[in-house]
Amino acid sequence: MMQQQQVLETGNEEAVMGTNEDASGCKRCAVALGYWTDPFITHFVRATHRKAPEINRGYFARTLAVKTLVDRFIEVTNGNCQIVNIGAGFDTLYWRLVDEGKSVKGFLELDFPGVTSRKCHYIQRSKQLLQAVSDEDYDVKLNRNNLHGHTYKLAGVDLRNITEVEAKIKESDLEYSLPTLFLAECVLVYMSIHKSSQLVKWIAQNFKSAFFINYEMVNLGDRFGEVMLHNLRLRGCDLTGAEACQNTETQRKRFLDAGWAGADSCDMLGIWARLPPEEIARVTGIELLDEQELLQQLFSHYAITTAWTDHRWSDVQL
Repeated sequence: MMQQQQVLETGNEEAVMGTNEDASGCKRCAVALGYWTDPFITHFVRATHRKAPEINRGYFARTLAVKTLVDRFIEVTNGNCQIVNIGAGFDTLYWRLVDEGKSVKGFLELDFPGVTSRKCHYIQRSKQLLQAVSDEDYDVKLNRNNLHGHTYKLAGVDLRNITEVEAKIKESDLEYSLPTLFLAECVLVYMSIHKSSQLVKWIAQNFKSAFFINYEMVNLGDRFGEVMLHNLRLRGCDLTGAEACQNTETQRKRFLDAGWAGADSCDMLGIWARLPPEEIARVTGIELLDEQELLQQLFSHYAITTAWTDHRWSDVQL
């Protein structure tokens, strides 16, 4: 049975990597419309067709909430911390932080080699991106799937292989003793429960002062959730980790069962209510949204879960 599961997951890789294209295209569309500012997304994504208003607002809420949590972690640690972006895709978080003058001790991005090879290519051909990962006293080391800058590292890896993940982290010069933020956006759900539990348990055992931000689906058992699952399966994306996405409590339980000291989870309806009112007023004026019910359904089927191995980070919330 285990061998069959591995075959299924391997066959799923191309479809899962394709979700990076979709997410990046959605972000570029929202940025172009003025939902938030990201001068770096255009280096990774060509112009894309316009998305539905509820999709744009959904990505806005996700991006602002995650960035706010990251900023607060950096603030409470005074930058004496590390960030590991799991399944990073074409995310631009590192460059946005540099652009804002926010520094950390180390920043590592992990994804399939098929994704990191393309990201390496895009970074290499952009002077703006390359300068941000360079240092006058440190030569950038670059090969097909990996990039090692002074602070920024990008590594191709199969996240289901803990031995491989551990090796990449060691190569990236991360310090297990430093406060470390782990970020995963719609990543764990594509791994079997066994494999994702292995990963989050390994993190908890090795990083004694870790903080995890996980953005993912929830409430998949109702009709709307079933349609989401069906649509993803049609594209070849079988959500082998859906068991942990039944509700916010199962999201919390994933981390608590893996040895994390505490966890909290809130669906995006609740997150939306916590975002700054002035930002909500601004973005609701960008596009007319006729179907509020559709946006509410979308928000009720995604959640942000935070977990910590050090109780100092339990207050890092929206």
